[in-house]
Amino acid sequence: MELKPYIFFNGRCAEALEFYKGIFGGSYEAMRNADAPDQVKQMMPDADPNRIMHASFSADGFGFYASDGRQSNPIDPDAGNVSICLDANAADAERVCNALAEGGKVVMPLEDAFWGGKFANVIDKFGTDWFITGR
Repeated sequence: MELKPYIFFNGRCAEALEFYKGIFGGSYEAMRNADAPDQVKQMMPDADPNRIMHASFSADGFGFYASDGRQSNPIDPDAGNVSICLDANAADAERVCNALAEGGKVVMPLEDAFWGGKFANVIDKFGTDWFITGR
């Protein structure tokens, strides 16, 4: 398993990725809403096509995921802008997802994702927002 922070930049993701690249070196890949598969676009018909839906940043010794965030869920800087993303094999993803859901809230159940793996979003009983990906 690999644990990574998932940081939301409320419309400034591209700027933030370039900023961190300048500091840490490394590289990133980003997918804008316009580049999402049709099935995803249907789930968010009002999404700004220029916003970054998902990005992956890697530098020497660390990495993180990033996004502009959901338009319907603007980020309150005082409330935080980080989720925890756990990349795991399929069996661990299911086990961890079920355990985190006990006493918490399943926002999106563990299901097939358009990139070929599985994805879930769970808020645990302590209010921590988890993204779980299974491969």
